[in-house]
Amino acid sequence: MSTSRIGLFGGTFDPPHIGHLILASEASHQLNLSKLLWVLTPNPPHKLGQPITPVEHRIAMVEQSIAGNSTFHLSRIELDRPGPHYTVDTVNLILKQEPKSEIVLLIGGDSLKDLPTWKNNVELVSKVHQIGVMHRPGDTFDHPSLFAQIPGLENKLIFIEALLHTLSSREIRRRVREKLPYQYYVLPSVHEYIEVNDLYLSE
Repeated sequence: MSTSRIGLFGGTFDPPHIGHLILASEASHQLNLSKLLWVLTPNPPHKLGQPITPVEHRIAMVEQSIAGNSTFHLSRIELDRPGPHYTVDTVNLILKQEPKSEIVLLIGGDSLKDLPTWKNNVELVSKVHQIGVMHRPGDTFDHPSLFAQIPGLENKLIFIEALLHTLSSREIRRRVREKLPYQYYVLPSVHEYIEVNDLYLSE
C-alpha cells in the first residue's frame, strides 16, 4: 500500500482566487499528493491588527472554490482551536491524526525567505517530509544563509513551477474597493458571493 502524501496549503484566503487554485493544482500533480488540505487560518500571527474578513465568509468562498475537486479539502484544524496558530503546531496535530502519512508543507517564496523567523522552524522542517515552494518568476533566495540557519532544510526543499502572474488577494480587494474589473480573477461563484455580501467595499 502506497504512503499517503498530504499537502498543507495554509492562508487567510481573503479571498481565494484562481492563482491559489493553479498553485494547489500544480502542487498536487508535481508532488504526487493524495490530498491537499486548505488550512484556513482565522487570525494569522503575522497579520494581527490588520483588518480581515469574517471567517464565515472566507470559509464559504474556499468551499465554493474547491468544490468538485476530490483532492482538495477544507481543513478545520485551525478553525476549531484557539489561536495563535503556528504552522509547527498544525503539523504536529495532523501527524497525530495521520501518523503514517507524509506531510508536504506548501509555502510561497516570501514565506521561505521568512522561515528563519517562524516559531520552532527546525522542529517544523524535521517533521515534514518535504517543503514545496511556490516559485514565482523573479524570486531569488539566499540558499546558503537559509540552510545555515535551518539545519535539514536543504534536503526537504522542492520548487513548484506554474504559469503564474502577480495576482494576490490584496490586489483583488483593492480592485473591488476601487470598482475596477476583478470578475475573472476568481471563480464565478466567488465573484457572486463577494457581490451579494458586499465584501471589500472599504479597507
